[in-house]
Amino acid sequence: MAEGLFIHLLKERGLQDRYEVDSAGTAGYHIGSKPDERMISTARSHGVELPSRARQFVSSDFDEFDFIVAMDQSNLRNILAVSESNQYRAKVLKMRDFDTVDEGGDVPDPYYGGMNGFEEVYNMLLDCNQNFLDHLENAHE
Repeated sequence: MAEGLFIHLLKERGLQDRYEVDSAGTAGYHIGSKPDERMISTARSHGVELPSRARQFVSSDFDEFDFIVAMDQSNLRNILAVSESNQYRAKVLKMRDFDTVDEGGDVPDPYYGGMNGFEEVYNMLLDCNQNFLDHLENAHE
């Protein structure tokens, strides 16, 4: 959902040609699968499409992208473990580093939280993505 929301915000601001966005997990679960149907439904109810399919984070992602954004502390550790050195540490952030409510916290997995959990995560990611994009644009100026 974070990827789809970021792409949506880029389109709203006319910035889609300035950024390359991709999503990857740190475990090999569901490779090639679409997002959870409840995630798709929640996003669509807000006019957001979720175009990606699951793929696993790989070491070449460090070279491909300027920033790697982890959803939680576990993902952060797994991402850093892929790097054989600390040279990429400055590229790795947590999504909630840009949260106005719980800066630095974890994005919860909504899987067991019912539809309310997906809506809660949507709102959290919307806030974080807006602030992250503002941060990127301010740094670009």
